[in-house]
Amino acid sequence: MEIPYIVEPRKDTGLTNSKIGIWLFLASEVMLFGGLFSGYIFLRVYADYPWPERTLPILPGLINTFILIASSVTVVFAWVALKLRNWRKFQINMSITIVCALLFMVLKGFEYNAKFQHQAVRLDDYTVVEGHAHAQDGSHDKKKPTKNLNIEADSVTVNLRRVDDIYFEALSSQYDAAKLVLAEDISIGQDFTLSKETPISLDILHQAKEYFLEAVANNSEVNTEIAREVWKSVKTDLPGKRYYEPEVKEYVTAKTKELSEKRKGDLLDVVPSLTFVPSAGSAPISVNPYWGKLSQAKAGESGQLKLKDETVISGTIAASPIIMGVDGIDFRHTVRKADEKGISAKAAVENSWLLKDEGMKELWAKHELLVAKLAEEIKHKGHEPTETETYRMNWDEIAAVQEKSMEELEAMTYSEIKAGFPGMIVGFTGPNHTKFKFPEITVPREQVRFESLFTPRWNTYYATYFTITGLHGLHVIAGAFVLGYYLFFGRKMFNENPTWLANRVEVAGLFWHFVDLVWIFLFPILYLM
Repeated sequence: MEIPYIVEPRKDTGLTNSKIGIWLFLASEVMLFGGLFSGYIFLRVYADYPWPERTLPILPGLINTFILIASSVTVVFAWVALKLRNWRKFQINMSITIVCALLFMVLKGFEYNAKFQHQAVRLDDYTVVEGHAHAQDGSHDKKKPTKNLNIEADSVTVNLRRVDDIYFEALSSQYDAAKLVLAEDISIGQDFTLSKETPISLDILHQAKEYFLEAVANNSEVNTEIAREVWKSVKTDLPGKRYYEPEVKEYVTAKTKELSEKRKGDLLDVVPSLTFVPSAGSAPISVNPYWGKLSQAKAGESGQLKLKDETVISGTIAASPIIMGVDGIDFRHTVRKADEKGISAKAAVENSWLLKDEGMKELWAKHELLVAKLAEEIKHKGHEPTETETYRMNWDEIAAVQEKSMEELEAMTYSEIKAGFPGMIVGFTGPNHTKFKFPEITVPREQVRFESLFTPRWNTYYATYFTITGLHGLHVIAGAFVLGYYLFFGRKMFNENPTWLANRVEVAGLFWHFVDLVWIFLFPILYLM
């Protein structure tokens, strides 16, 4: 059956069915992105923490805006070329459109990659420190761990019900180095026994888990049978009695105990976990921070490191610092929390853990000087520095003032200092750690309230940023695939029915214009506000 009105327009609407379909589809897309934009605005207005402002690099977003606008123009030129039956011009313009889509995604990839390498730490007093994390041993070796949780392990207890091969395999080399062996003789079920000092291995855990689950299933079945016998006896011995009456409860308890004693031989030994100990005392274990959590973070004290599969590593907590090249300092949350407690903003900042470091204290003093100069410069306009300008120090400011002395800064005007800030090209995707050497600080783990890369995990802003831009990126990819199909496989259709191809490209072009329009809203909302 031939689908009607795919070339000729309908008489009642003056549109082809495909064009009606794309408009209906775009209406649903408007509702989708409209909901996301509305959600973003709601989250921003009612955020209970300082909302990030202008934290995204503007230049990549601006270039991407022009790229998408240009691609919207070339897709129209491609459609016009088809209407004029000019295949060559169609190829040229459609190729440019697809190249623009590729450039857009490449720039977006650079932007995402920069976020995935940028570290943020919220300290215990709510101060936020941003930068690039270095190896925990103080080197700048990118292959070494930067944020691992470290412990001198005295024992490793593996939960047989939850043990996960992924975690075990990731830590197996450390387990082997520690020469972990079973702490005591173990018997599970009827046939499975492990002698003390059996080395830890994945095969052993798999076997133990299998027998453990069999024993649990067997015991569950036995207990179910006991329960059935008990309630049969209740009906026989206590007819007409209700289950909630004290007499029935006492009878059930006694009968259950009696039957359990009789069937004791049917119950199998259930050992829910295996405990292994290092052969030669304690042994160092280092774990990715996203795999588990320390019971307490103070180095030198006893504690536990509990993995997500409920493996528990017990021992003495070792130093697990985060060493960072600092490219951002934010006291806004600290000040708000202090205000809730009736503490002055100045006292909260001065008494923060971060400013106990002399380097950070000197750096912040330069920022305060800059804020004072800004206040003086805008005073005649009746303005004051904003909360962000007062309590946040961005990477470009750090790069500009860190090498200058206080005397040099005092002799300069605000405009002169501001002129020394790195431009958008130098910070194309964010803080430029290649060109500038940022001050370094070591943050003890006990001072860390929360840490994350600039991913959806960090805060609601980045969760919405990645959600909306990621969804938009998928639309760009989908649109590019459709347009690419017409470019590379449309010649036959052009030869047989050029009007049909032109209609299809027009419909795809409408979708492409919508993708462009979404970005035109996205760019100012996420990048400029």
